[in-house]
Amino acid sequence: MNRLFAVSLMLIGLCVSGAAAAAGNPEAGQQKAAPCAACHGLDGNSTNPQWPKLAGQNPEYTMSQLQAFKNGNRQNPVMAPMAMGLSEEDMADLAAYFAKQRPQIGGADPALAEAGGKLYRGGNKESGVSACMACHGPRGAGNGPAGYPKLAGQHAQYTKMQLEAYRRGERGSSPTGQIMQSVAKRMSNQEIEAVSSYIEGLH
Repeated sequence: MNRLFAVSLMLIGLCVSGAAAAAGNPEAGQQKAAPCAACHGLDGNSTNPQWPKLAGQNPEYTMSQLQAFKNGNRQNPVMAPMAMGLSEEDMADLAAYFAKQRPQIGGADPALAEAGGKLYRGGNKESGVSACMACHGPRGAGNGPAGYPKLAGQHAQYTKMQLEAYRRGERGSSPTGQIMQSVAKRMSNQEIEAVSSYIEGLH
């Protein structure tokens, strides 16, 4: 069994017990989401590829990231002040609202799709890169209770930026983040670009 995959399986229990359950009110979340619309769109479908799509994201993951921005475990000069004033209820409501929105799926670059798909489904045994689908699922749906985000349809540019941040060690304070650091550090620039493109076309 791939070592990183084995580690991820062992950490699932930690993620399930440690992740806050986002059982918020989506109607209340819609009202609270107005400030989010400037970057992420009214329905969570951002138009700027540098900003993530939140539509359809697992609520547990959205809430965990808002908590990380608030407590400083994830650094971002824009999101930190936005999250600072949010209560746990606010975060749960926002997570519930965005989870119910329909994501707009993009398309993979045909020149990168084949290489990206192979890496996503099978990883790279020579360099020790785990298959992305081991944690994020064959269709990129993720696993909310285990702390793994939905990836399907996410902007390729945003995904690339996050993989590069993991590789540099700028992200990764959580157990799942540490897994991603280990994976990203083994990825080449070409692999990051290819798998990011492939993910944008997943649905």
